Amino acid sequence: MAVDRAARRASIARMQSPAPLAISARGLVRSFGSVRAVAGIDLEVARGAIFAVLGPNGAGKTTLMRMLATLLRPDAGEAAVMGHDLLAAPEKVRASIAMTGQFASLDEDLTGRENLVLLARLLGFSWRGARGRADELLAAFSLSDAAGRQVKDYSGGMRRRLDIAASLVVTPGVLFLDEPTTGLDPAARQEVWGMIRGLAGAGVTILLTTQYMDEADQLADRIAVIDHGRKIAEGTSRELKAATGQGTLSVALADPGRIEEAAALLAGGLGAAVQRSVEGGRLTVACGSAEAAAQAVAALAAAGMEPADFAMGSPSLDEVFFALTGHGTEVEG
Repeated sequence: MAVDRAARRASIARMQSPAPLAISARGLVRSFGSVRAVAGIDLEVARGAIFAVLGPNGAGKTTLMRMLATLLRPDAGEAAVMGHDLLAAPEKVRASIAMTGQFASLDEDLTGRENLVLLARLLGFSWRGARGRADELLAAFSLSDAAGRQVKDYSGGMRRRLDIAASLVVTPGVLFLDEPTTGLDPAARQEVWGMIRGLAGAGVTILLTTQYMDEADQLADRIAVIDHGRKIAEGTSRELKAATGQGTLSVALADPGRIEEAAALLAGGLGAAVQRSVEGGRLTVACGSAEAAAQAVAALAAAGMEPADFAMGSPSLDEVFFALTGHGTEVEG
C-alpha cells in the first residue's frame, strides 16, 4: 500500500510539473564594441514547438541564435538548450542541436548524395551507413531524382532543402534555422515551410529567425518580436494581433495617382500612420471601429478619391510590428 501511495504521489508530481523546455534563456547580452546587439533577452521554447524570432535586419536575431548555438559567448546572462547549460556544457549543447544559416553550406562541385555522404562520414557513420542515411534524407526531402547532380546545378529551393537535410544527418533535439527562406521564390518558400512543419511533427524543436511576417504567421506556435536587441512582445500570432486592440482599414483607389493624397486624408481622419503595400497600390491604417472606417471611406469619396475596394479586418503581423515599433521590417539597425 505504501508503495502504491508513493507511486501515486510521483505520478501527480509529474503531471503538475511543467513540460521540459528545449530552450531557456535569461538576460542574454552580447555587444560588439559600442554596439549592443542583444540587450537582455529572455526566451522559453517548449520541446517540439516551432518558435519564431521576428524582427528587421540588424535587430539581433542572428546574434541571439549564434549565442544559443554556442558560436558566440554571451557577455551576460544564462541559457540551457535541451537541458544542457550553455556555458558549463557547450559540447553537450552542440551534440543536441543542428544549425542552418542564411546561406547554403554545401560543396557545389559535389553531387547532392556526395555532400550528404561526406557529412555522415565526418559524423562517424560507416560507408554503408553513410550511403544509407544519405538516401533516406534525399528521399525525405524529395531530392532522390537530383541525387547524382552537382549542387551548382540545383535551383535555390533545392539547395535550401539539401542544406536543411545536411543538418539532419544526425537528428537533433533543436534545429536552428536562420532566415531559412531568404532569396527563395514563393514556390520554394512553400516547399521549405512544408519541410519545417514535417520536422516539428516528428518532434524536432525549431527555432527560426525571420523578417517575413507571413512566414512567422504561417509556421510558428509562438513568436517573439525583437527590435534593437530587445524583446518587445511575445505570444501566438492571434495574441499579438489582438494586443493591438484595433482592426485595420484597407483601401485601394480607383485612381492610383492620388494615393499620396488619400494617405494624408486617412492619416488625418483616423489619427494613425498609414502603410502602403509593397506594390504601392493599397493603403492600410489602424481603425478603432467599423463606424470610423465607414466615415473614412465616405471622406475619400467626398474628396473625389473613389475607392476601388475596401475592407475592414484584423491586423496582419506586418501591422502589428509597425504598431509595436513605429517602423517596418526593412529598417536596418
